[in-house]
Amino acid sequence: MNIRIATTQDCPLIQSLAKTIWPVAYRTILSKEQLDYMLDKFYTPAALELQMEQGQVFFILEENGEPLGFAAVALHEKPNIAKLHKLYVLSHLQGKGWGKILLEHCCVYALQHHQQSIFLNVNRFNKALTFYEKFGFTCIETVDIPIGNGYLMEDYVMEKRL
Repeated sequence: MNIRIATTQDCPLIQSLAKTIWPVAYRTILSKEQLDYMLDKFYTPAALELQMEQGQVFFILEENGEPLGFAAVALHEKPNIAKLHKLYVLSHLQGKGWGKILLEHCCVYALQHHQQSIFLNVNRFNKALTFYEKFGFTCIETVDIPIGNGYLMEDYVMEKRL
């Protein structure tokens, strides 16, 4: 198992992983139209490169050279608080500990950069909510974030002290 920092060269790989993971992860939560809209908005190589330029550090989780998932963290999103922007593992590998490994890596990364806590947004109807609760995240806010085209991200903001 290997976790490495992604470069802009990895943007097509991240896009491919998202296009594989998202339809399964969000099939009961989002319409196909909203799913396609969000993938086009957040996961084109150009959009991913911009996120990297704006401070998101992407990690690729691999085993034997095969990509299994990815995550993205931004430091100092708030004073001494990191934000976990993304954490995705291929659906057929969920429940096998890969998400935990990737999450722990992101938390260690944040700690190494003197962050006191880490927060994230998770869709209020996403089964991943219990995953984050299991690892010590607590809900601190409920938000509805307009993302264009009349769509909202209906999220809980969750935080964990490091």
